[in-house]
Amino acid sequence: MTKLRCAVIGVGYLGRFHAQKYKLTESVELVAVSDARPERGHEVAKELDVEFVGDYKKLKDQVDAVTVAASTSSHYEIAKWCLENKISVFVEKPITVTSIEAKELCDIAKKNNLTLQVGHVERFNPAMVSAKKVLRKPLFIEVHRLAPFTPRGADVDVVLDLMIHDLDVICSLVDSPVKHISAVGVPVLTKLVDIANARLEFESGAIVNVTASRVSQQTIRKFRVFERDKYLSLDFGKGSVDFLTKTGEWTPDTIPLNHETWSLEKGDALLAETQSFVECVREKKRPIVNGEDGLAALQLAERIIENIRERAQNS
Repeated sequence: MTKLRCAVIGVGYLGRFHAQKYKLTESVELVAVSDARPERGHEVAKELDVEFVGDYKKLKDQVDAVTVAASTSSHYEIAKWCLENKISVFVEKPITVTSIEAKELCDIAKKNNLTLQVGHVERFNPAMVSAKKVLRKPLFIEVHRLAPFTPRGADVDVVLDLMIHDLDVICSLVDSPVKHISAVGVPVLTKLVDIANARLEFESGAIVNVTASRVSQQTIRKFRVFERDKYLSLDFGKGSVDFLTKTGEWTPDTIPLNHETWSLEKGDALLAETQSFVECVREKKRPIVNGEDGLAALQLAERIIENIRERAQNS
């Protein structure tokens, strides 16, 4: 089988991992890595024994697919050029800075019959994959994603930096439009919002309370889902799941609950995500997280950000 020719554009902290995953995939030839910082690009290229390309546009006709892991503000320009030049794209989250840009990328990918995948890696987390098998109709979801501050990702606010991970998962679980948003957020260490909370009400009746912070002293990635006769608690970091189900009617002497717990090997969600992208490019399959999914998460994030701004202006 002919190997899929791939490259990674942007090999900072996360991009380096993306390049490593391509190297681990037998059906892929990692042709090159590209970065705006030559010293960093040469370092990763030497580590992986591939070519360094300073100008990503030199990849034209040299690759079939790329991963774009550069800064969020550059996603649109890079991904657009690749798609216009018949190169399939796996772009890290958020897909772009604005939904207008994201919609354009989706349209170009569709027009050129190319794969556009967005890097919402929690969808490939083994704990999330297993949890989705037992969830049917969420009524209430509570999410906390807290992390210590790092300059990486600080070119956008915390809604686009961290919360968007959970917004994508929420959209995949609650297949319903959002009818009301109430959000708050404040800057702490940057000029952008560093901690935010949003209450989302869906037309299905589901309620979501989601908090994201990049000024925490510890890392917490917890996701709780309540359904009729069910409660599921998922720890993305530990890969553990607690699942309670009601098995009968209450009596004075019995509490009819079945409690299951399982802890999965964390596995390598990024490798699974990368290999899924490769398979989709090869077989022209719909990605698990396609461009439209990335667009939907971004549109919801934009509504939350706008609500935060409106509240701040009126306070």
